[in-house]
Amino acid sequence: MNIAGIKKLTYTVNTAILLMVIGLMGFFVFCRATFLVYFSIPTLLVYIIGYVLISRELLYPYVVMVYCWITIYMGICTVCLGYDYGFHLYGMSMIPITFYSDYLGYKINSRKVNPFLFSGFIVLCYLVCTMSPFIWGPIYQADKNIARAFWILNSLLVFGFLIFYTWIMIKTIIGSEETLKNIALIDNLTGLHNRHYIMKYLEEAEDLKKDAYVSMIDIDSFKKINDVYGHNAGDYVLKTLAGIMEENCKDFSVSRWGGEEFLILMTSESGKALSDEFIKERMESLRKTVESSKFVYEDKEIKVTVTIGVAERGQWQTVERWVDAADDKLYQGKNSGKNKVVM
Repeated sequence: MNIAGIKKLTYTVNTAILLMVIGLMGFFVFCRATFLVYFSIPTLLVYIIGYVLISRELLYPYVVMVYCWITIYMGICTVCLGYDYGFHLYGMSMIPITFYSDYLGYKINSRKVNPFLFSGFIVLCYLVCTMSPFIWGPIYQADKNIARAFWILNSLLVFGFLIFYTWIMIKTIIGSEETLKNIALIDNLTGLHNRHYIMKYLEEAEDLKKDAYVSMIDIDSFKKINDVYGHNAGDYVLKTLAGIMEENCKDFSVSRWGGEEFLILMTSESGKALSDEFIKERMESLRKTVESSKFVYEDKEIKVTVTIGVAERGQWQTVERWVDAADDKLYQGKNSGKNKVVM
């Protein structure tokens, strides 16, 4: 979640709490709890100031201010009305939220709250404020039906906050995991799966004993392209070639092996029986498509060809030897003129 998403979420939560304080202020007027009515005025100001802090991206001061004030507000309401109203429950919901805020601070590289310090403060306030009405009784008395209704309302609000923040936390974690997965398994330049992914896939696919081929593909004279046209042009060639291979080999697994090399895994999963003739035809078609394609970078046309080495799974007992066999075929093609398919 980025800073814009954090601000939007914080605006929403701040508005919800502000509306809740206004509603409680009306209830305190109804109960003639004079002190709580007056105490609601600075509470409203806290959340109005909160909008200013959020707009200026001062999220750390906002979090500290709000967490401290909610804890104090919870404590005072509990002392004044007793725990039959359920205001003390907010203390329990605050603790996981403090840890969530610590995580968000890390995500956006912002100053982080100390969740253990805040949790200790919340626990201390909770114990003091719940012991007070237990020993001396609440300051204000109200109808038991009203107390019961408030207990239900506050319980629902507390559970609502916990469910909401837990949902946000899980979404954030899943998003982070997906990002890490993409970094680990996807080549950043071409968007293809990388070497780590394809090797893991090959090692896990024990059924690839028959009707499976790998093609090792290398861009001919790629160093010369970088030297003559620049490395940005080389990146353009790699990305464009990746697109051509994906378009022409939709039924196969295309990956970037490293540098200017690509690897294509071809299996019979597509429903078509594979043969040397079929694979040779497909790779020749790919080679010709690359050769006839126009690679134009900054108004300069770059001639691009590829050499392809192909090996069948069959006799090779390990994945490493299978891939090495395709690599050997590739270099046979390189050493015998380039721009060809060798099986």
